[in-house]
Amino acid sequence: MDIRSLLMGLGFSLMWSSAFTATRMVVLEAAPLHALAARFLLAGIVGVIIARLMGQTARLTREQWRGTILFGLCQNVIYLGCNFVAMQSVDAGFASIIAASMPLVAAAMAWAVLGEKVRPLGLFGLAMGAAGVLIIMGSRLSGGTDPMGTALCVVGVVALAAATLFVKGAAGNGNLMMIVGLQMLVGAVVLWLIAPIVEPFRLHLTPRLVIAFLYTAFVSGLLATWVWFALVSRIGAVRGASFHFLNPFFGLVIASLLLGETIGPWDVVGVLVVAAGILAVQRSKARRV
Repeated sequence: MDIRSLLMGLGFSLMWSSAFTATRMVVLEAAPLHALAARFLLAGIVGVIIARLMGQTARLTREQWRGTILFGLCQNVIYLGCNFVAMQSVDAGFASIIAASMPLVAAAMAWAVLGEKVRPLGLFGLAMGAAGVLIIMGSRLSGGTDPMGTALCVVGVVALAAATLFVKGAAGNGNLMMIVGLQMLVGAVVLWLIAPIVEPFRLHLTPRLVIAFLYTAFVSGLLATWVWFALVSRIGAVRGASFHFLNPFFGLVIASLLLGETIGPWDVVGVLVVAAGILAVQRSKARRV
């Protein structure tokens, strides 16, 4: 892996992990699904405009349209929708740890659903990752963390894993930024239909809300998604996914620094176990490749 790929991976991990802290700031001041719909509408429009300025078009192949729509539904509507609602009652650091287990969930789904062979090291990694998540969840739930919020985070990470695992061919043919913008617009349309039905509108406009909203829209949203697709195109999904083992650590630290969330000893133990599990699964895949 060259230096550019390494920096892209580290940048993606930091942006991805920091999204949970920014999201927590947003949902404390605004209705979560309304805010998420507005975020995708704004970021999607800007993404499409940038793509057009880059000479890209929306003339996609059938496979690309399918991937764009499914990715928009699984990641933007289900995964992020569940997380935005959950973080009204769940700490950002805890939500980031659950979401960071996505490579483990994807590997388990590939094994159970697609019949993909898993090496012993991969099975060991899956077991370690599951144990780490259970350690953290048990500690947090016994400490009063909202069970419904936790369940929404789990549903979200399953949807994200499905998007990563089953959506193929969503990028390519020089239309990367256009695809990023379009999949965000897919999320915006669906969420604008859902939000008024399932939640009352609320908005407490503050400087922190504005900054956090813009950050989620353009940094952890538009830029992070573009970097992720570019990184996967550059080094492949297996090597790209290896950067996810940094996310539990980054997520906890950023939430602690910016929101003052407490990091308990079982959080540290669980994060180390989850990170080791993710790393073992990715090394197992790399050896197979």
